[in-house]
Amino acid sequence: MKPRIAREVVASVAPADRSPAQIAREFRAQLDAGAELLPAGTARRRPRQLLEQGYTPKHKLQLFDATYYLTNVRQNEDIRFFVAYVQLGAGTARGQQIFPRIFYKDISLTWRSASHYIRSNSENWIGKGDTRIIYEGDHELVTSDEGTTDLPLEIQSALETICRWATRIRYDEKAVALILRRAPDHRIEPYADFTGPRRRAASDPRNLVYRGQAFARFKRPGDPTSLEFAKGYEPDFDAGVVERSSSRSRIYGGALRRYRIVSKNREVQYYFVAGPKQVWIASLQATTTEIMSFGLRTVDAVVDDDLLVPAYEYHFLDEDEDPPVWVTQIPEGYAGQVSPHDPYRVDASPWLDKMPVIRDFRRKVLGRLG
Repeated sequence: MKPRIAREVVASVAPADRSPAQIAREFRAQLDAGAELLPAGTARRRPRQLLEQGYTPKHKLQLFDATYYLTNVRQNEDIRFFVAYVQLGAGTARGQQIFPRIFYKDISLTWRSASHYIRSNSENWIGKGDTRIIYEGDHELVTSDEGTTDLPLEIQSALETICRWATRIRYDEKAVALILRRAPDHRIEPYADFTGPRRRAASDPRNLVYRGQAFARFKRPGDPTSLEFAKGYEPDFDAGVVERSSSRSRIYGGALRRYRIVSKNREVQYYFVAGPKQVWIASLQATTTEIMSFGLRTVDAVVDDDLLVPAYEYHFLDEDEDPPVWVTQIPEGYAGQVSPHDPYRVDASPWLDKMPVIRDFRRKVLGRLG
């Protein structure tokens, strides 16, 4: 029985070969012809103010039935981001809906789409997508599932390219409030516009990857060498490298190489990043083709969290607690040197380099491709 949502391995997209002025005219023409602009933030009362305030798109990407319009890259105190406009489907402009979103770059170097935000005297937080429950002893903890905000791997390189084109990055503290829905303090759960499409996709078991269960697990918790993949879901290092790109990062020490690699059964794709010192899996996704209004896939690929530890991860002593407590997202005993750029993060290589999948990637891909 075929899944309702198709799966397809496609080449990564490139920015449209059109000038910023042409992209802007095309976008305005759609609005003039009846397309509806639907921001979730304070601009919802007068959506056209986004264009009046300079958030006119200059770039365009297309993936499956989704069109992404993007401004030039911007920056605030917390994030580097694009104002993005997501349009789904084809047809005449009248009746079309266009959703302004914030696409931002995470510390793992993955571009994400924010679900909402919190801003108050005591909180300053960008929404990280859907939630899940984890268990700590007898306690249940609701936490963000940050991977649910990872933008399609097929557009990650294009976003990097557009970012590199910038000759000046404008500082902007207004866009987030104009575009994203503001939540009360401590509400990490997203709203129905984010969760609804995901719930509908998951309601049909045919759409699920590996029956919705984790297809990569550590047989012995806390032991990186015990990582195992369900048959067919392991990265295909021999014939599955579908993209190779490059960028630079001061935080990670210089030149980076990025690889999109599909699984042997072509149901999953992995995003490996190799820096001068570290190698890590920045993201992984299903190869499903349905995109929702946040520009994201609606179907998850589930693995053990410790497979996706970024090269630098939180590990610090919280002295605001009495007594002070260690806060860490690195498996116990595997914290490396403190990042030279962030005292709250440390090198996770002691964990990463012991995982068989990282060793195989270094040998089969970096050894072959250089």
